[in-house]
Amino acid sequence: HNKVYKSFSDVIEGKEGRFRETLLGKRVDYSGRSVIVVGPSLSLHQCGLPREIAIELFQTFVIRGLIKQHLASNIGIAKSKIREKEPIVGGILQEVMRGHPVLLNRAPTLHRLGIQAFQPILVEERAICLHPLVCKGFNADFDGDQMAVHVPLSLEAQ
Repeated sequence: HNKVYKSFSDVIEGKEGRFRETLLGKRVDYSGRSVIVVGPSLSLHQCGLPREIAIELFQTFVIRGLIKQHLASNIGIAKSKIREKEPIVGGILQEVMRGHPVLLNRAPTLHRLGIQAFQPILVEERAICLHPLVCKGFNADFDGDQMAVHVPLSLEAQ
């Protein structure tokens, strides 16, 4: 009987520990992550969101918009219009984004400027665009830094 037992601290510490495995690394709905690039044409309160990320973040709102405007009769049809990138989807996405600020977060979040709210603007790039003057608060630069984006759902959260 040479079975090796793990102590409690072995179970919770380290790379394979409980904290890292299940408690810290949760997937979060209505969020995404991408590299940041400079967006000098943006205002200080705006961030450029790639179309792919925006569609994913705001999908439920776009589906609701398609159904409400009688452009789709059910969720399945609305989802297929989104999947097929029909032009009408872009217009509804723009409309939805106008009414929903997003939160940008750059890890590690050491102080309150580590998370800031922005008005999202649709961009054709594949990275999140930021005005260079807002980078200092995030301690970010454009050498491959990544940021997480979150959509606050309730009016109170917004």
